[in-house]
Amino acid sequence: MTADDPLSNALSGLNNAESVGHLTHDVMPASNLVGSVLEVFYDRGYIDGFEFVDDGKAGEFEVELKGAINECGSVKPRHAVGANGFEKWEKRYLPARDYGTLVVTTSHGIMSHYEAREEGVGGQVIAYVY
Repeated sequence: MTADDPLSNALSGLNNAESVGHLTHDVMPASNLVGSVLEVFYDRGYIDGFEFVDDGKAGEFEVELKGAINECGSVKPRHAVGANGFEKWEKRYLPARDYGTLVVTTSHGIMSHYEAREEGVGGQVIAYVY
């Protein structure tokens, strides 16, 4: 883990907590990027929920796990993707077609690659989960 990539640190922590069967995990420091990625994980059914907890510093997210994450991680380097170009990255980061989710940052915000494809927008692949 590197100190200068909070998204990578957060997703590594989630991966580790899931693999040992924890029901909750604290992600710190909190950031808008990590919160948006957690929102996608929640919307796609990979976590039960999350809450911001103000600890007087940067804050943290308390994440409720449900045992649905097999693997998650950040994508480095970030890859620019057109609205119709997600299939290449699905093959690279996800184990099977329509299994798992790529998290994409777009001009419309951070969303799953399914939403981006539906809205016809491209962006950069920043994370994956399955």
